[in-house]
Amino acid sequence: MDEVQYVNLVLTEKSIDLFEKNQYILNVDSGSTKTKIKKWIELFFNVKVIGLNSYRPPKKREKRGKINQIMKHQIHNKRIIIKLKPGYSIPLFRYQ
Repeated sequence: MDEVQYVNLVLTEKSIDLFEKNQYILNVDSGSTKTKIKKWIELFFNVKVIGLNSYRPPKKREKRGKINQIMKHQIHNKRIIIKLKPGYSIPLFRYQ
């Protein structure tokens, strides 16, 4: 089975509020598919996933120099919102 590359838990005010609803937000590699991510999370964390939503955050521009002004886009990844079955949680961040 192909592994998911680059998984990072997002900690923002919105993501912390979603912990109460048994939902988690992760950054993953942009080439990963939803089914691959779901299988990987279920095997790695030993949880049951009800649903997955994904979106790409907007690109941010980076300006360098006053005269030449090189415009560069930062590399972005997919952001996944995972909803788990009641009674399950990701072990690193248990909310009780």
